Amino acid sequence: QLEFVESGGTLVQPGDSLRLSCTPVGFSLHYYGMGWWRQAPGKDSEAITCVNNINGGTWYQESVQGRFTITKDHANNTLFLQMDSLKPEDTGTYYCAVISRGCNRDMTAYNSFGQGTQVVVSS
Repeated sequence: QLEFVESGGTLVQPGDSLRLSCTPVGFSLHYYGMGWWRQAPGKDSEAITCVNNINGGTWYQESVQGRFTITKDHANNTLFLQMDSLKPEDTGTYYCAVISRGCNRDMTAYNSFGQGTQVVVSS
């Protein structure tokens, strides 16, 4: 079974930046489309971004477009999520995932194998 270790979540203030990391255990990210999704308190889980493994194309949810950046660091076998201009509504637990098909908001394609990392945006 594929496993990940997510890290980087913490308490920040609105407007701050944060970088989340996702490290696979025992396999290479190179061969997989990858994404991030989040679970906010009291809300449905939502896909926020992904990168495909065909041409590196990306997709971003409208609420994070222009503020978040997904990158695959092949040299270090790590997936990152750079989050800038954070807002209270970005609060939630963030998970990375292998994308089984496509690269979009379809949560059924997001396969997660980690514990997530918690982000709290509050003043």
